Amino acid sequence: MSTSPRQDRIAFVASTSAEAQAALAQLASQYGNHDPQDADVVVALGGDGLMLQTLHQHMRTGKPIYGMHRGTVGFLMNEYSTHDLHRRLAAARETVIHPLLMRATDIYGEVHIHHAINEVSLFRQTHQAARLRIIIDERERMHELVADGILVATPAGSTAYNLSAQGPILPINAQLLALTPISAFRPRRWRGALLPDNAFVVIEVLEVDKRPVAAVADHDEARDVRRVEVISDKTIAMRMLFDPGHSLEERILSEQFGT
Repeated sequence: MSTSPRQDRIAFVASTSAEAQAALAQLASQYGNHDPQDADVVVALGGDGLMLQTLHQHMRTGKPIYGMHRGTVGFLMNEYSTHDLHRRLAAARETVIHPLLMRATDIYGEVHIHHAINEVSLFRQTHQAARLRIIIDERERMHELVADGILVATPAGSTAYNLSAQGPILPINAQLLALTPISAFRPRRWRGALLPDNAFVVIEVLEVDKRPVAAVADHDEARDVRRVEVISDKTIAMRMLFDPGHSLEERILSEQFGT
């Protein structure tokens, strides 16, 4: 984490909610609103859903993203205020995160490639549990997992769906990924694994015709998959800005203590 340089040209983006749109109008009139291509920083007004959407849209630009909470869930957002925004941006701390790259092959041979900031998840598509084979770095680690599914989560995404699935919370700077089963039936007591963030994860779907499985990278879905490959994409570095004392690292740490 480091201190960000001063950010003068601001591009504002907002969710469609009335609260976010009102904030957009007020901030744009007060600070101006540059085109994102010309801006020094992008300020996202909304909730975590908008933040993920904004990160995806600017994934390859290297532009820093600063969120202000004008939505439902605001774990990735800073407190909303119209006061002295330039000073806040100049003082903000930067956290760099890397997305996951998912390569999913379906039963027809079509390959689906998507990035995920939070997690890549596999889900059963019918009433029958999925049967999955887990391979890590070309070595079989589990011959068969019978479950509703499984997910691979980044540190940034470890407090999202991964936490709901009883997965571990990872410090934002941890060079780890969480491999977490979703309602595991066999092995019944398996709670998942912590993997190095350079691990090459392969999930193979057994009985693809009888027990179809979908793969989802954040919000991009591929159905009827037979093989899903996941790796951290170090070629992409996304810059998130947080107010001092309210960094993503601090929020994740606090979440572990229920505060």
